[in-house]
Amino acid sequence: MLSHQPFDTSVPTVLVRLDRNPFHHGTLGAARSLGRAGIPVHAVIESSSSPVTRSRYVSSARARPGSDSAAELSALLTRVADEITDDPSHPVLAVPLDDVSALALARRRAGLVPRFLLPAQTEEQLLRVADKAELAETCAGLGLPHPRTELPGGADEAAAMAWSLGLPVVAKWSRPWLLPGGGGLRSTTIVRSLAEVRELYARTPEAGSRLLLQEMLPDGRDLDWFFHGYVDAAGRCSTGATGRKERSWPDGAGLTASGRWTRNPTVERTARDLLAALDYRGVCDLDFRLNRATGAYHLLDFNPRPGAQFRLFTDPDGLDVVRALHLDLTGRPVPAHAPVPGRRFVVENYAALSLLVSPRRRYAPEREGGRGRTECAWFAADDPAPALSMGRAWLAHLLRKALGRLRRAVRVRRPDPAVAPAPPRPRAAADQLTRR
Repeated sequence: MLSHQPFDTSVPTVLVRLDRNPFHHGTLGAARSLGRAGIPVHAVIESSSSPVTRSRYVSSARARPGSDSAAELSALLTRVADEITDDPSHPVLAVPLDDVSALALARRRAGLVPRFLLPAQTEEQLLRVADKAELAETCAGLGLPHPRTELPGGADEAAAMAWSLGLPVVAKWSRPWLLPGGGGLRSTTIVRSLAEVRELYARTPEAGSRLLLQEMLPDGRDLDWFFHGYVDAAGRCSTGATGRKERSWPDGAGLTASGRWTRNPTVERTARDLLAALDYRGVCDLDFRLNRATGAYHLLDFNPRPGAQFRLFTDPDGLDVVRALHLDLTGRPVPAHAPVPGRRFVVENYAALSLLVSPRRRYAPEREGGRGRTECAWFAADDPAPALSMGRAWLAHLLRKALGRLRRAVRVRRPDPAVAPAPPRPRAAADQLTRR
């Protein structure tokens, strides 16, 4: 749907993502959202061969810097801006799509503005919510429900804290963007034994940030919710809505594989009150889980950038949080968001995995607003090439994982040549044992 909002299409956008994940569908969603409004879209992402680059709405793509250095990113963005505009004073909108990019842009904001249009954010403000340990402290200070969280100072203390919280517990690295690639460490892990807790804590130097342990809130139907919003320069959050997570990957605890726009006044009020208390500006994505025992919605995560499923909250005029960002920072008014309860968003690859692992429906039938329209993360009739490219890359990814598991299984079963086989028993002795 073409938007009726008066965008300044002379201001191009650079999508920025330092994460190396080629299956980040939020990047494609941002390119389509702005591109369909007639805004030129460029990207700095993991590779110039990413499925996102196949989109008709991406004018150009550059590979991300070799490191996560904010200085390197700033220098690259300046070169990109010079290439895509004729006037060195012409503004360019930069949209971070992962936490590390948002933090890097906030760190270098003073040197990037006014060439780049960015929300009024500081790195310190973003760390209060992006750092998992600081988020726990922020929630405690504001009296906001949050899972019980412990920060161990040693392996023995980690084991004692896990026992106190009650196994299994959720283990998180406070700054997951610092995790090394290929090391096998995940941002969030469910640990089920004290030995696992000790082993994980021992990898703290490798992880680059603190390990925190959280009480694991029970999962179940209709317990996981999220809020996406945009707070403009004046502190107004006219674009914001709540959704219900229907399927996730990994199942029951991961990212949204299928979600539905569903009103939840309690979650929305909690989110808006938090944004006001933090004096937050820009796009945000908040995750909540309902604790049935207490009736409280616990804040699990606060992402200071567009969530990957932000396109779920697209109103009839095409307004979403990314378009609201462009309108606001180019001096245009941001109209009120028109709710579309029942609208659904499906991430094809992750939804398929979730369905294979858990065929039963993990959500109650829709009770309000009808079924609504479903938008797919990858396939779009006006832009089919990214879905085809993602499909090929996804099959190759699954094949590599399957082959890796097969090789590990073969290594485990293959006898160690350094260990001599036991000598065969004499036949007489074998016969004697058989008769016994």
